[in-house]
Amino acid sequence: MKPLTIGRLAKKCGVNVETIRYYHRRALLPLPPTTSSAYRHYSENDIERIRFIRGAQSLGFTLKEIGELLSLRVDAATSASEVKRRTALKIADIERKLQSLQEMKAVLTTLNQQCKGAKSDRSCTILDSLGSFGVSRQCCQEAE
Repeated sequence: MKPLTIGRLAKKCGVNVETIRYYHRRALLPLPPTTSSAYRHYSENDIERIRFIRGAQSLGFTLKEIGELLSLRVDAATSASEVKRRTALKIADIERKLQSLQEMKAVLTTLNQQCKGAKSDRSCTILDSLGSFGVSRQCCQEAE
């Protein structure tokens, strides 16, 4: 088997070389030692680690959270209950985001239904309404 260089690792994992370098900078992926020819050779463990990172990202974990999960993964003192607790926190976070998205959808649906969408209209009820959502009216008031 050919040595696994950063380019081959990236191709095998379906990521960009810069992604691997970023994982190094974020300490998510350890740097392999440099060979006498100044190359770094990666292992199957690195492939598996990148797959773990990508899988966790696809489930909504942040890179910070993934770093914590990777630490828990190698810590012999880690219990499954700690991983379960963190997963429950992520589920709660996703539930909050889903609720927020549902609220946004409801507002946009209402605005869309109120809009006549006629080409002859010079004003747009949707554009006229957007200034009243998501920010406090006090945010743009002059300080007295």
